[in-house]
Amino acid sequence: MRSGRFGRVEALSSGPVTQQASGRLIVATPGQGFTDITAAIAGFVHESGIGNGLASVFCRHTSASLTIQENADPDVQTDLLTALDGLAPRHDAYVHGSEGPDDMPAHIRTMVTDSGLVVPVVGGRLALGTWQGIYLIEHRDRPHRREVLLTAMGG
Repeated sequence: MRSGRFGRVEALSSGPVTQQASGRLIVATPGQGFTDITAAIAGFVHESGIGNGLASVFCRHTSASLTIQENADPDVQTDLLTALDGLAPRHDAYVHGSEGPDDMPAHIRTMVTDSGLVVPVVGGRLALGTWQGIYLIEHRDRPHRREVLLTAMGG
């Protein structure tokens, strides 16, 4: 087994969890694709007043999901949707199909992506990398209203 090299963990903060905030974000999707929700979550964290801690993001659906992905080149989203189409194609011989040919593939795509994310909060801001954004991925063909629950906790 090969092992990478790494240094000591740099302490960023330490202290008790003294506050928390929770909220709900409704996202109207236009149909299949990525919706960037980073700014809404960053605004929620800022308004919470939490300087250091964690932000939790949870999608309350089984046919839409969340991801942290590149925010610079939209071709990445196109390629990711193509890859998901290859993994869980529409019109395959699925047993579950009562809600249409895009329903079961949407469930599979949600299973392999994420329904929940946790992002560190450092200095009152989401500690995302330079090219990272938080996206809700709509896996169904038609528009939907999706509910995302947010929690920030820390001090």
